[in-house]
Amino acid sequence: MQINEEQLKKIILDSGLVTRTQFEEAQKKAEKKKQKIGDILLSDGKISETDLRRMEAYTLGIPFINLSSAKVDFPVLSLIPEPIARNYNIIAYKKSEIGLEVAMLDVDDLPVIDFIKKKSGLKILPRLTDAESIRSVLVQYRKSLQVEFDNIIQKESSSIKNAGAGESEKSEKELKDLAEDLPVIKIVDSLIFHAILQNASDIHIEPGEKNLTVRYRIDGILHDAMALDKSAGSGITARIKVLSNLKLDEKRLPQDGRFKIDQNGEKISFRVSTLPTFFGEKTVIRILKENTHGFSLETLGFHGEGLERIHIALKLKTGMVLATGPTGSGKTTTLYTMLDILNKPEVNISTVEDPIEYQMPRVNQTQVKPEIGLTFANGLRSLLRQDPDIIMVGEIRDAETAGLAVNASLTGHLVLSTIHTNSSSGSIPRLIDMGIEPFLIISTVKVITAQRLIRKLTSSKEKYFLSKDELKSLGKVVDLDRMLSLLKDEKIVKQNETWEKIPFFKPKSGPESPDGYSSRTGMHEVLKVTNSIKEMIIRGASQDEIESQAKKEGMMTMIEDGVFQAVLGVTTLEEVFRVVSE
Repeated sequence: MQINEEQLKKIILDSGLVTRTQFEEAQKKAEKKKQKIGDILLSDGKISETDLRRMEAYTLGIPFINLSSAKVDFPVLSLIPEPIARNYNIIAYKKSEIGLEVAMLDVDDLPVIDFIKKKSGLKILPRLTDAESIRSVLVQYRKSLQVEFDNIIQKESSSIKNAGAGESEKSEKELKDLAEDLPVIKIVDSLIFHAILQNASDIHIEPGEKNLTVRYRIDGILHDAMALDKSAGSGITARIKVLSNLKLDEKRLPQDGRFKIDQNGEKISFRVSTLPTFFGEKTVIRILKENTHGFSLETLGFHGEGLERIHIALKLKTGMVLATGPTGSGKTTTLYTMLDILNKPEVNISTVEDPIEYQMPRVNQTQVKPEIGLTFANGLRSLLRQDPDIIMVGEIRDAETAGLAVNASLTGHLVLSTIHTNSSSGSIPRLIDMGIEPFLIISTVKVITAQRLIRKLTSSKEKYFLSKDELKSLGKVVDLDRMLSLLKDEKIVKQNETWEKIPFFKPKSGPESPDGYSSRTGMHEVLKVTNSIKEMIIRGASQDEIESQAKKEGMMTMIEDGVFQAVLGVTTLEEVFRVVSE
């Protein structure tokens, strides 16, 4: 079933979801990139994936199925093994006398349809769906996997408990033998696989007085995953140390290491950190999907004036673009997305990073290694002799790196970097504290973004309206009149709308997520260093004064952007205030 592209284009234009101008721009982009126009509109955030899939289904003459809140019977779901379902984005959701109905993202994938037909012995009836539906049903495999995982723990933990006895007396050879013990390997493999399945960003393995607690950080929140007998700790830690090339018999000092796996064709890197605690070694594993791609600034949550400011800054040949925020706020992902926009054959892009989180084709990425003297400063100094056009410095941590980055932007390079401050305006005094002269800041820094990550609501969210008391509380945090004006400027609400008639949303438990949230997006502020702000920097204006001026010049602050996302129904006000108050 091939989609008739011309027919699809007509349906998209007739739908009214995009303007003719947006359609024509996307068409030019599609021709240039040799991609489908629907994919361009989707990646640019002009239409939703659900709308695109519905139009594709209409073009093909097959049903569109939304499974985002559906509960699929496990005997039907298990007709397609979980790895096949995950790899090929195909879900078995209904079995009847006429055949097996399967929801797919690509109904042209004939080999997988033939495979399922042979395996099940049933006639396959393909239906088109969207990625959100696939994700929500894949979660339902988790229950069976949890049972399987519990069985491994119950079956093997006694073996590990016996092996872990007298762990303080073990030699390096004994620890290595323990790390290669089959029950230990099974448990560590299950811990990692389960974390990947749940889209966890970190695994915490924490020894206590009596138990070994395993926690997963999912969408920025730590959740207890399971509790094991404390004696299982030495085997699990030894196994992780073997995987990441750490010293097995070193328990008094912290250690850092890395390892990689290839799971179902997806390369995943793990950053390991061990730390001695009172009850034993705590291990934290950061999970990094190396071939993550497909982000755009729009999908990261940028919009309106802020988005336009970034695109203008990225067209410059010199200067600095800074991303600010605390650890884990998505700064690096934002920089990689900017690099993806800039990554063209005619430019040389070089980076210095710690660590290299995503691998990018045609980008020369250098890993910092302080133990041999390869610091950010030394790496950046060497990069400048490599004829770069664009430089990305993973983080400006000290005065030397800051000075080199500023000088690089003065000598004909576009420099992208991150800096640890809580707001975009706060990065200016931070640079001054590092010894950068104000006149150099105004000559180089073009745009500063600040961000936080907020959890997104699932489709089973519940609508409500703010009461007078709730509006009064909201008014203490943001200027309601200004906020309403910003919403009207971006055409999110009608010109005559009032706060009493604007709906907000609450999380609602559903099959996709027990707490009503799934995945994350960013809330941002984008400060453009305008002439008036340059004058303020020269005369030593405070951070608050700079922010106030930036707001007058159209900057939406981070909390205002959070309220903006809540009005859109992307998240809740409670989630915005939780993140901003952290």
